[in-house]
This record gives sequence, structure tokens and C-alpha cells, in this order.
Amino acid sequence: TAIALLLDRLNHKPFKKLPGSRRSAFEAIDQPALEGLPEHPYVYAEWKKVRVHIDYHVEVDGHFYSVPYQLVKHQVEVRLTAQTVECFHANQRVASHLRSQHKGRHTTQTEHMPKSHREHAEWTPQRLIRWAEQTGPNTAGVITYILERRIHPQHGFRACLGILRLSKQHGEARLEAACQRALALGACSYKSLESILRQGLERLPLAQQNLPLLPDEHINLRGPGYYH
Repeated sequence: TAIALLLDRLNHKPFKKLPGSRRSAFEAIDQPALEGLPEHPYVYAEWKKVRVHIDYHVEVDGHFYSVPYQLVKHQVEVRLTAQTVECFHANQRVASHLRSQHKGRHTTQTEHMPKSHREHAEWTPQRLIRWAEQTGPNTAGVITYILERRIHPQHGFRACLGILRLSKQHGEARLEAACQRALALGACSYKSLESILRQGLERLPLAQQNLPLLPDEHINLRGPGYYH
């Protein structure tokens, strides 16, 4: 272009009081000191300090990413790029994930889980509810009740599995009856159901009649359809 031609002419124009030109000075001083371009292009990144939640995840733009569970309640530094989320603690990288745009979802690596959670990793809310439905609607109601009241349904998996396994000791019919009583009383926990079955309370008539078998609908409850 015209500008390039003029620039080249200017760079070769001799200095008035010094020997050489801009071009010769560049070739003698600057060019020998130049290094090659970086192997990888520069990637823009942002840094944030966040605290690890009790569920060993950190929140970044509404999405939750796992870090090693030993870092619960610790502060970590998060490096964000358009593609990745990296977490650092004590100047060491402890986690790396592909960045997700799905708000409210979780990205979890199995190796970050404590052993007890890894044992439940193959379970999902849908699978637990389907298993409970095989016992009866009240059992499914208890399982749904527990899952809905957890910010992260995974935190209710242990209780749900414990309840469903009560059928091995007491039978499915008794568990279904116990779940009906638990729903009516609002006592949907493993401890309550185990106590009902141990004392045979599921055989007793309820103090009040016409109580709902399943939890009432509520704006803050997702409902079983959420998991399908």
C-alpha cells in the first residue's frame, strides 16, 4: 500500500546526526534480541477467589464445579477462560473442568468425591424414584420428598438408599405402610421410618383421617416430573 511504501522509505532515510537509519539500527540492535513467538496464542483469563461449598463444589456463574473434597470450606482461586475452569489452592492446580453455560447444574469428577459418595455415583434421582415406585406410591412419595428438600439431590441419596433397603428386612408391604404414615406425619427420614417399622407403628390407625398420602404441591418443590 501507499502507507507501507512511505514507511519503508522513512525507515531507510539516513539520520541527520547519527550514522545509519532506523532500519539499520533495528537490524543491529533490536532484531538480534527478538525471540520466537509463543507456541500457543495468548488466552485471556479472569481470576476469582471463591469458597468451596460443603458439597465440595465451587460456584462459577451459576454452575457448580467439583474440587477435592478435602478442600471443603477452604478458599480457592479460580482461573476462568472461555473454555476452561481451573481451581488452584496453595499455588497448586487442584481441578480443571470444561466451562459449562448450564446454570444450576453440576460438573463433578469422581476422584473429587469422598469414598461414601463414590459408592453412590451410579445413582440418579430418576433411578431412585423408579425403584421406590416398585414398592408403592407412598414409598415413591417419601423418596421424592427427601430429594426435593435438598439443594443438591445427591445429598439425599444415602438416606433414600437406606429407606429402600428397609424392605429387605421388613418386606415391601410394611415399608409402603410405614411410608404412608411417615408422609401423613411429615416424618420422612430414615430414622423415623426405621423407628416406625421397628415398633410396628405402621399397623396402627392414623389419628387423623383423609390426610394426603403425598406431599402438597408447593412453589419451591420440583415434583417427580423434574427428574424425568
